[in-house]
Amino acid sequence: MSDGIPSPACYINREASWIEFNRRVLQESQNKAHPLLERVKFLAIFATNLDEFFMIRVSGLREQLAARVQEVSPDGRTPRETMDLIRERLQPLIHEHSETWLHDIKPALEKEGVFVLDYAELSEEQRAQTQAYFRREVFPVLTPLAFDPGHPFPHISNLSLNLAVALTDEKDRERFARVKVPPILPRLIALEPKRDDNGNGNGDGNGEHHFIWLDQMIEANIQDLFPGMSIQGTYVFRVTRDTDIEIQVDEADDLLATIEKSIDTRRWGDVVRLEIDHEMPDHIRDMLMDNLELHHRDVYSVSGPMNMADLWEVVKLPLAAELKKRSKSTYSSAMFQ
Repeated sequence: MSDGIPSPACYINREASWIEFNRRVLQESQNKAHPLLERVKFLAIFATNLDEFFMIRVSGLREQLAARVQEVSPDGRTPRETMDLIRERLQPLIHEHSETWLHDIKPALEKEGVFVLDYAELSEEQRAQTQAYFRREVFPVLTPLAFDPGHPFPHISNLSLNLAVALTDEKDRERFARVKVPPILPRLIALEPKRDDNGNGNGDGNGEHHFIWLDQMIEANIQDLFPGMSIQGTYVFRVTRDTDIEIQVDEADDLLATIEKSIDTRRWGDVVRLEIDHEMPDHIRDMLMDNLELHHRDVYSVSGPMNMADLWEVVKLPLAAELKKRSKSTYSSAMFQ
């Protein structure tokens, strides 16, 4: 201690403290004492919290880096060291979030008749349903955008879900395109339950709910968007932008108009995070990083479904009361809404 000021070792990093808070939210999703749909809520809340963390707190750190701020925080870290700490703490937590869904909550939902399926798990009848729905509802609202030396890299809006499509044309030249998953459609598309040879649903066929992720439906039908071209691969990605609003109240003639303008321009803020499919090839990841002007520390690999905030659609299902009853735990979901 010097001049009455405690040593940096006496302080907990503010961003690390927030990450530990969100870790506790994730742990509530893993608590089998809670009703099942309460656990689904916690998974969704974790994802929403993380989006807000990047849009506000991480964006502030990136602004400090851009301004070459070298001042250390009370715990003794520079902005760059704090950014490195965030990545070190978050990447394992993001993986744990995916694993909790894939190997814990998803199987538990299936035991209760709720099936959130990957395309490979669909029956032939369900695949026919997805193709019909795709051509009727999805295809008309898709706008593929190519990016190459003759086409500028498209603007990727904040928190939008996208597919990076690698193609080759008729002359075997490599091409790339971006397809935005339309936000006007539900992320989870309802399907009829699988049926056996006698035309009956799985089990007793009563009360089952079957869904497929919209992005997987688009991926399975992606060839329809690029006739005459060969699809080499499709990879989901998502960007988070700086949405922090700074307003000098004494300089704003009309505060309401200033706030409205600031909110309207948030979708154009700098990119602060890139989430990618864990199977995305390095050259496609690097291309996205270059065009979005990101560092490796800003890229997060996701092994499960991206943007699990969309699991709120499952919570809204008309399921048995015991799957929805509010938990009596100290960390009730109401704390995080």
